[in-house]
Amino acid sequence: MNSLLKEGISDAIGFVVGALAGYLLALLIGFDLFAKGYGSSSIVAILLVGLGGGLGLQASRKYLIKKDKK
Repeated sequence: MNSLLKEGISDAIGFVVGALAGYLLALLIGFDLFAKGYGSSSIVAILLVGLGGGLGLQASRKYLIKKDKK
């Protein structure tokens, strides 16, 4: 498989899985991403989804680099 395609798919999967994990964490803590307006609950949930997506992306890149070294 083309290395750029593999990297793109890996990035997309990592971001989506991380964002979903952030969303679920926000729900467990009690913050509602889809609350009416932009209250503090919604802002914190948006931050957690963004952080989760970024962490998932970085984790997938590190995994791909580690896998390619072998």
